[in-house]
Formats: sequence, structure tokens, C-alpha cells
Amino acid sequence: MTSVTRHTGPVGYSLPLSPSGTSSMITPPPWHFSGEVVMVDYRLDPAAAECFLPPGLDAGPDPGRAAAVFAEWQWCSDSGTELRDPARCRFSEFLVLLACAHRGEPMARCPYAWVDQAVPLVRGWVQGMPKQHGVVHLTRPVTVGRAGPRMAPGGRFSGALSVRGRRLAAAAVTLEGRSEPPELHTLPLVHSRFFPSWIPGDVAVNELVASRVTGVEFGEVWSGPAELAFPLDPGDDPDMALLAPVEVGSGHVFSYAETLHGGRRLG
Repeated sequence: MTSVTRHTGPVGYSLPLSPSGTSSMITPPPWHFSGEVVMVDYRLDPAAAECFLPPGLDAGPDPGRAAAVFAEWQWCSDSGTELRDPARCRFSEFLVLLACAHRGEPMARCPYAWVDQAVPLVRGWVQGMPKQHGVVHLTRPVTVGRAGPRMAPGGRFSGALSVRGRRLAAAAVTLEGRSEPPELHTLPLVHSRFFPSWIPGDVAVNELVASRVTGVEFGEVWSGPAELAFPLDPGDDPDMALLAPVEVGSGHVFSYAETLHGGRRLG
């Protein structure tokens, strides 16, 4: 029988609360991430992009600049405990990034994101990232054999997102050569932490925040011509259809790492 020490009540960083706090679904930051990324730069209608920017943000000097990002992540807290269980520390993600600015500071806004695990979904809502559940796949490079592309000229890397059993987005990049990290992946992310009111008469939480990130590392970045299509069925979400590409730019394949420490409120 497990002994219980009496105290003031259950605790934790997130629900569920428990006597020791170890049952929390989300551990407190910092959170460390290492991942493989397939990213495609594109342009959309600037007026449509502006519709997704809340008060306090503007489109910046290059309205309509955007990117679609497919990624496979491995993550851990400071203790590294999560790395002992691959089912716990791995997830895949698709997100859209829009170029924007806050009082002249260049930033990137994520209006839509999907992940395939519950923890990063809920953690995203804590951050203000609008994560939903989906299934994300992307091509992995190989160093031996023929069952995959090499990180070399001619290597072709693909990404796909499916939601509720239907494919929603697809992309492909054919590598030509090494390049610098894509700019939209180097900018601070700006989110809206939004939690609807639950008690009648209460005001919803709605605050503009930016991520606080350190330890950013890029592996070799390879780039080349790209293909991108989403949403594949515009009738599924007319608002998401506003973000569809009108012009597809270069694609990029690279490894990436960062440590996320929390957020800062933007005035």
C-alpha cells in the first residue's frame, strides 16, 4: 500500500493535479526540442494574411509571405526522463507560418497547426499555438541503401498531413544545394493565448505573447524547388482556404533544435 503524506491539496504544473504533482500532463518549461524539418516557402493573398493578424500585429514589410512546415520532433524536459520512452518523447507536426511584425520587430504567426500526440497538443494551447489533432508524415533521409533520399542534389523529400482520415496538405522538395536557414524559421513566434470564459459573466483570457527561445541550432540546410498544395479540399474549412498558396517558392530540408523557456507578454 502506498503511503500518503498529508498536505494542503493536489498540485502540479497542469491538470491532472495530484498529491506529488507528478501526474501533470504537461511538465513545466524549459522544454528541449530536436527535429527534422521539411519546409516550403510560399506566398498568399496579402489581404487574406492580414485577416489572421490580431490587433497589435501588422503584416510587416513583406505582406503575404508564408511557409508550410512539416516536422518530426523528439523532446524532453530538463530531467530528460521522457527520452527513456520513445512513445512519450516523439511527435510529428504540421504548421503554417505567416510573416508579421509587432512594433517593427519581425515575427512569425502560426494560424493553424496539427500534431499527432496529446501532450504537444495541450502544451500548444498553453503557449497559445492553435494545435489540433492530425496525422503527419515526412520523408526521412538515409545514408545506406535505396529506400530513401540522401541529403544531396536530387534528393526528394515529401510531407503530408491527414485530418479525420482525409489528406489536407502535401508538399515535396527536390534538393539542389546547401543554403542559409530559411528566414521565417528564425523569427520569434507570436501567439494568442486564448481561453474562453467558463463562468457566466467572466472575460475570456486573450493575450498576445511571444516565445522565449534559446539554444537554437540548425544542421546543414539543403534547398531546392518545391511543390505545395493545401487545403486539398477547400470546402473542409473556408477560413483555412484563405491561406492557400498563390505562388510556391523554395523548399528546405534541415535538422533543427531549440529550448523553449515560456513566453513574454507583448504590450
